Amino acid sequence: MRILIIEDNRDILANVLDYLQLKGYGVDCAQDGLSGLHLATTQHYDLIVLDIMLPGIDGLQLCNRLRQEARRDTPIIMLTARDTLEDRLAGLRSGADDYLVKPFALSELVARIEAVVRRSHGGRKRQLQVADLSYDLDTLEATRAGQIIKLNPLGHKLLTTLMRRSPAVVRREVLEEALWGDNCPDSDSLRSHIHQLRQALDKPFPRPLLHTIHGVGYRLADLEERD
Repeated sequence: MRILIIEDNRDILANVLDYLQLKGYGVDCAQDGLSGLHLATTQHYDLIVLDIMLPGIDGLQLCNRLRQEARRDTPIIMLTARDTLEDRLAGLRSGADDYLVKPFALSELVARIEAVVRRSHGGRKRQLQVADLSYDLDTLEATRAGQIIKLNPLGHKLLTTLMRRSPAVVRREVLEEALWGDNCPDSDSLRSHIHQLRQALDKPFPRPLLHTIHGVGYRLADLEERD
């Protein structure tokens, strides 16, 4: 499970980071609202731990922008020193799934994380979406504009990695590791699988989604929509 922590207090950030990593979670961190927003919209996370009082944009604004503008439904637990009813309601209204008041026990945070993720997976379809391309993580069915996309097993891995990181550029070595671990067959193997994926995803449709970034890697995004 990958978790993003957005917290400007370095002591709290370090304690939460160390504890979650000891529990086996993959963790990324940001210390201001804009950096946190960038990570939350360009990377895939299973949950976000979000402080309210942040430099740049505060946690309430960040949460609202994730829900309303970016259309991200990543579960969010808010952290704050404010404990009035109105403060808690403001956090929940902005789109947070849970609310934890400082100071808190790290064991309680983990329990809240597990509960929120459990509720999230139980009541929501696990689906990735890029433009008109959808991928159901439970059934492994990929569709574009309602048409089923047929993929081989490595094509499924490649698509999942690209969609989870969309619209960011994914480096060649990251894709090779996702497909083969430390046993990449040869330098042309990835290119061959990218070609097959492109034929399936883009050839039948008027607008391409899979783009080559020469010398770097590949990106899955609707670039015309972003312009």
